[in-house]
Amino acid sequence: MLHGPLLSKILAFTLPLMATSILQLLFNAADTIVVGRFAGHTSLAAVGSTTSLIQLFVNLLLGLSIGTNVVVAQFLGAGKLQKIKEAVHTAMLMAAVGGVVMAIIGWVCAPQLLKAMATPDDVIGLSGLYLRIYFIGMPFQTIYNFSAAILRAKGDTRRPLIYLSVSGIMNVVLNLWFVIGLHMDVAGVALATIISQFVSGILVFRCLCMEKGPLHFSFNDLVFERESFVKMMRIGLPAGLQSTVFSLSNVVIQSTVNGFGSVVMAGNSAAISIEGFVYVSMNAFQQACQTFVGQNAGAGQFNRVKKILLRCLACATATGVLLGGLVILFGEQLCEIYSSDPEVIQWGMLRLLIICSTYFLCGIMDTMVGALRGIGYSVVPMIVSLIGACGFRLLWIAFVFPLSPVIENLYISYPISWLLTFIAHVIYWKIEWRKVEKMQVNRLERA
Repeated sequence: MLHGPLLSKILAFTLPLMATSILQLLFNAADTIVVGRFAGHTSLAAVGSTTSLIQLFVNLLLGLSIGTNVVVAQFLGAGKLQKIKEAVHTAMLMAAVGGVVMAIIGWVCAPQLLKAMATPDDVIGLSGLYLRIYFIGMPFQTIYNFSAAILRAKGDTRRPLIYLSVSGIMNVVLNLWFVIGLHMDVAGVALATIISQFVSGILVFRCLCMEKGPLHFSFNDLVFERESFVKMMRIGLPAGLQSTVFSLSNVVIQSTVNGFGSVVMAGNSAAISIEGFVYVSMNAFQQACQTFVGQNAGAGQFNRVKKILLRCLACATATGVLLGGLVILFGEQLCEIYSSDPEVIQWGMLRLLIICSTYFLCGIMDTMVGALRGIGYSVVPMIVSLIGACGFRLLWIAFVFPLSPVIENLYISYPISWLLTFIAHVIYWKIEWRKVEKMQVNRLERA
């Protein structure tokens, strides 16, 4: 990451990461597809309506794994071997404790949260059952995410892809067996999910245990190292809080969607699942930008940082425009995979047309955040994102949506918030980059 041409290396890093995320979504989509096709639109609505709630919990721990990725990448770039070892073991301790805590909170609070979201009576029982089973697998999901973040810090995106593929195939097979063979409905897809999460978590954790060098994990070396923890929290906690509040705004939007009934909920759920493939493909460039910038910033090679950002922005834009266009073009056929109900397909297409035609804005917004985190700035990007995206959406729902309470008016808040937040991040980047350039000049003058 520190030498040679950038674009080819960014793509070599990103494509396996993109494939990993797409596979993860494919296997998650198996939940909604199987229940939608074999258990009905009520079960599809039940599983889909939990997505924003699950993200609310998962994203906080995912943010901390981002902190792990950046800190380990910076230590690798600086060649601080002992610090890398301490960071790895501190991160895995955080993963284990955080996963268990989130599992307990999710299990206890699931029914109350679903009620607060105004989940319809014909859906809430199935939604609660799915959520509670899903949260049992939270510790294994967290271990996978933290372990994969550590491997990505040194550029290894291949092995997490392999392990996820193995567990994902198992997820699909178990989905079909539990739902079609054993008629377990949403409980079956939830059980299949936690079994596959266990497998992926164990496989990638075993990889760290077998790793040679400073990334090697050993229970004998398990430690809580305060400096590494503080660095991870300084970068990861704002990232996690940002993602969590994003999810909170999505929970509010989902609550509003719930008011339109289970058929609209089902169409919305199918569209969210489909558009997720576009999102994770763009988001892979955010993660690449974050890791490449982190290593080069750690090595003091700031002349490469700006080049990395520009290439990642271009790649994210191209990916969003291309895949978003393909989703719109084949949207009806894609929605038919989830449900054969014409009304469900109609409502799903409505969301896809609005979101996917503008989704590239979300991609470049996230890429800017990745670059800022890579050079060590996480708090201000969090505040900007919370105000520009989440705060804007909540204000939109409170004041604009009631003026014309149709679902199109709800969905249009997304692209407007992405554009506003991207502009704000660019302004902040220019301000901070001037400081970085000034520091470089002062360093050269002292040398």
